Amino acid sequence: MFIVTRYKMITSCAEDRSMFKKLAFHYVIFDEAHMLKNMRSQRYQHLIRIKAQHRLLLTGTPLQNNLIELMSLLIFVMPDMFDGKIDQVKQMFSAACKTEENRSKFEQERIDHAKRMMKPFVLRRLKCEVLQQLPAKHDKIQHCPLSDVQKDHYDKLVARLSKEVREGNQNNKNKSSSGMMMQLRKAANHPLLLRNHYTDEKLQEMAKAIMKEPTHKEADEDHIVEDLQVMSDFELHSLCKLYKTLFSFKLSPDVICDSGKFKELDLYFSQWQENRSRVLLFSQFTMMLDIVQEYMEIRNHRYLRLDGSTPVVERQELIDQFNDDPDIFVFLLSTRAGGLGINLTAANVVLLHDIDFNPYNDKQAEDRCHRVGQEKEVYVIRLISKGTIEEGILNCAQEKLKLERDITATDEATEEEDNGNLAALLKNALGL
Repeated sequence: MFIVTRYKMITSCAEDRSMFKKLAFHYVIFDEAHMLKNMRSQRYQHLIRIKAQHRLLLTGTPLQNNLIELMSLLIFVMPDMFDGKIDQVKQMFSAACKTEENRSKFEQERIDHAKRMMKPFVLRRLKCEVLQQLPAKHDKIQHCPLSDVQKDHYDKLVARLSKEVREGNQNNKNKSSSGMMMQLRKAANHPLLLRNHYTDEKLQEMAKAIMKEPTHKEADEDHIVEDLQVMSDFELHSLCKLYKTLFSFKLSPDVICDSGKFKELDLYFSQWQENRSRVLLFSQFTMMLDIVQEYMEIRNHRYLRLDGSTPVVERQELIDQFNDDPDIFVFLLSTRAGGLGINLTAANVVLLHDIDFNPYNDKQAEDRCHRVGQEKEVYVIRLISKGTIEEGILNCAQEKLKLERDITATDEATEEEDNGNLAALLKNALGL
């Protein structure tokens, strides 16, 4: 007898969890096993209680962030072997080197130790070994200079945040670090993700204008201004398109297209249209996709869009439409939605508008077109705003990929430095 189910089905309610704990299986196979990388998660704790004589984990990304996550998978496969030793394993692979001069040797010893532990239990097959007829994939990192307006806004933001840190105006250090990080990432991607164009004076004018609308005649002007102040430039622009009294406050197409990355897109798109290439464009931010969508309409490019809010019943229709219609030039997707097993082999160019801290999310996005059925060589391009925090994020992602190479390499691993610390990355970006 076979049972095929989902992680959520087993862990969602107490009755289902209880039933699966009582069943005794000969084999349990866990696909997408990297979802079990955190041994402290409820999912991990519920699933490890399932009784089975044999466990098999299937994943294309066994190591995503650090060695502890890799050990979590090993402990999950053989919980009896590690019974009572989990804390010891955690300490072994999470301890930090006390002296900087010995750090390289210390990290190398941890990597070698992890390789020896994993080797008897891992069977690894690379895509190039299994799918030998698959066309080649080419990777490129495109550094994009900020536009003049964008650079001015970014520099002012860095100066303001640096001053706040120096003066100690941030109450919650962890929370403020994440918030500042997000502001810098938004400014690096497109100036309209923050509020710079719509000044407080302009918002006052907009509040007076919108009160002429039937839906806002009895509204309080000060409350309207307060609501407008928390919105980004693009959100305010979108609002202006909804009300006739605000039409005059809409942003011009030149402002919409004024970003360093969009200038690069203008060059790439003309080239790709000439050679009949088709493009998957990924972004982590749905609002960034909103701006890209308006950019596509300004440039008269045919496109489709799929993100986390797209109803499940419509997703396959969009995928089929893109694969069947060669005149649709670009498919816009959110990066996480691109990792759900969808097949878009009609495209041969993957454009990562903004990269993820976890490079394996980007890799899953790439594989939406670099898979069985692809007949053309695939080109993957990562857009990185030059001189911004995105360069630090790229370094973090490359270090994680390097750790995976060190673990799986047959020759000697090279020096591994952990640039993944959020505070250190933010400190560097602010010039502190």
